Amino acid sequence: MGSCIICGTDVGGGRVCDSHQEDVVFDFRGDAPDDLVPSRFYRGVVDGYAEFGVFVDLSPGVTGLLHRSELDRRLDSLDWEPGDDVFVQVKGVRDNGNVDLGWSIRQADREFRGVLVQESSGEHLPDEETDTDAADDADSADEPTSEEPAEPEATVDADDGGAVEASVDEPAEGEAESAATEQTDEPEADVTDDEGAEPEGDVDSAAAESAESGGEATVDDAEPAESGAADDEADAEPERVSIETLGDAVGDAVRIEGEVVGVRQTGGPTVFEVSDETGAVDVAAFVEPGVRAHPDVEVGDAVRVDGEVESHRGDVQVESEALVLLDGEGAEAVRRRIAEALTDEARPEGLQPLGGDETVAELADGLLDAAEAVRRAVLESRPIVVRHPATADGYVAGAAVERAVLPLIRDEHAKSDAEYHYFTRRPLDEPVYGMDAATNDATRMLQDRDRHDEKLPLFLLVGAGSTTESADGIDLLSVYGVDAVVVDAAVADPETRDAVDTLVSPELADVDGDETLSTGALVASLASAINGEVRDDLRHLPAVSYWADAPERYVDLARDAGYDAERVAELREAVALEAYYQSYQDKRELIADLLFSDGGNLAAHVSEQFREKLETEVETADANVVTEAVDGVEFALLDTDGYTHRYDFPPTPLLLDDLHRRRADGEPFATVGVGTDELYVRTTADVSVRDVAERARELAPNADIATAGVREGKIEFLSGERDAVEDAVVAAVAESF
Repeated sequence: MGSCIICGTDVGGGRVCDSHQEDVVFDFRGDAPDDLVPSRFYRGVVDGYAEFGVFVDLSPGVTGLLHRSELDRRLDSLDWEPGDDVFVQVKGVRDNGNVDLGWSIRQADREFRGVLVQESSGEHLPDEETDTDAADDADSADEPTSEEPAEPEATVDADDGGAVEASVDEPAEGEAESAATEQTDEPEADVTDDEGAEPEGDVDSAAAESAESGGEATVDDAEPAESGAADDEADAEPERVSIETLGDAVGDAVRIEGEVVGVRQTGGPTVFEVSDETGAVDVAAFVEPGVRAHPDVEVGDAVRVDGEVESHRGDVQVESEALVLLDGEGAEAVRRRIAEALTDEARPEGLQPLGGDETVAELADGLLDAAEAVRRAVLESRPIVVRHPATADGYVAGAAVERAVLPLIRDEHAKSDAEYHYFTRRPLDEPVYGMDAATNDATRMLQDRDRHDEKLPLFLLVGAGSTTESADGIDLLSVYGVDAVVVDAAVADPETRDAVDTLVSPELADVDGDETLSTGALVASLASAINGEVRDDLRHLPAVSYWADAPERYVDLARDAGYDAERVAELREAVALEAYYQSYQDKRELIADLLFSDGGNLAAHVSEQFREKLETEVETADANVVTEAVDGVEFALLDTDGYTHRYDFPPTPLLLDDLHRRRADGEPFATVGVGTDELYVRTTADVSVRDVAERARELAPNADIATAGVREGKIEFLSGERDAVEDAVVAAVAESF
């Protein structure tokens, strides 16, 4: 007692010094929360879940709360079950005895540098008796035992991966009797004296030193335990297996080869994510807690791994015994296999448009290019970021891609939470990919690259990013060589085609067909090309994406899928309402429940709220609309600052859409909503908002009028020139009819 178990420093009555408090994990055997020491790590047992976190028992009478805000992942993605042993950090103990817990990235004894038992009377090593234990055992200490176990032979075996381990073997049947009373004269191998036996911890370094021309991993100095067949078995090279088969090989020694697609350092081992032509798996390599193993191995390197397959918290993982950096022909063979598999798997065989939409069929080449880019990103373990407007149409498009991609990620990666690492859907407040959104994305991707060695993502922009208003944002991504794919059924500018890798747009393709094609309908067909197995799940989505005049083919398709007109309307309205609140959140699970899993009750409930809120706002707005006729065009003008709730549902564009649909009667008609420094235009004719802005700029030259969003008919101006701008825009719209 009295010295630190890590560094040996004298610590009086304790067993760990202050500087190593967080390097040790404690088994708590006290009965009062006040006995816990803040900042220490403790072993606990999961007691149960609550909406706000997880309760963990630290001892039979002491329970703490690990709040969801302390987790490094979503609470619903945590795979702990009641009764599981886990490791947590005590953040503090409140006056009322409540214990606040923190997340521990280390979830195994070996990831800490030591283990201690903490009791009310003090702390000690697990194998040290307390005074009470000693007293209890005193009477029995001198009693003879009825049996004395036979002393086993020490052997050294070379496993399939070339690693040498010390193990204890049972005596052979013919030797069992004599083994209990005497030792064998010639043991198979001496664990301590045989110079051929390499300690297990040195296998990685020994193998690395022996890797040449393809990085062959061997252990040269190991003396064979026996001659003949045993010698041949020890020298045999393990056969490479594919990563997709590891789920059936838990407990087996295996060899895999692949490319490193990610590296992260935990408080214990270094975890390399390795991908081959069939999938990806985590490989744990350990030298010291928190110390980077194989510092010469980086993302993009080809490696060979010998190790044992384990199930780590429900996920398949390989515990590395030898990890070798491949070069030359060995590395080339790995990359060739992966490249050939990518070529075979990434390109879909063809496109079958949902509902047989001919307009979509004419865009087949572009959609197949987009689908290939997405599938290739999954196969390359490259994160995918989907950006879409926070509208019903935008959410339908984003959710369609999500529905298609997540199963592919689950198939490709062994980790249960891979879908949260490799797929992100981020709604946009407006259908423009501006500098604010691009700066946010660039910051995140660079942090992930530098801190977690992640590859730069593929960006898929649906219903956004297709016009010059998004040029600055797209240009920021291009500085880093990021791949970007844009799919937009409404509007697009030719300049965008040169700025992104793939642009799918019926407007630029100059195809004949339906001019009212929604982005949700277009992207739903894209999603079916990405993953044909979810095609049936997508059949109702095109109809949901239309607020009015949905093509009959999509109405029929939804009906065949079990969604009548009323149900489709409820889904559309429910998604629109949820899209507005917490607009920066993807609401992945909620949107999936609404669009794919809801029996009708959830959508009906949310839809009712949508209608109540919309009716209240429309009633107020309608009572304050000013009408006027200019050059044969009827105008409905609304002061959106004075007669709408700007910071509550519905958003101004949605309100004006509904107001315009109610008032338009087939005659030349326009709705203009004017705010402090922005306005929105809705017309019954095909009017270009850019042409309107350009003409209004001529009529009001001091107002700094500019197009802010083609898709939503948005124009910005200087607030001091508001009256002049309103007159100029009305005149410009009238001229455009």
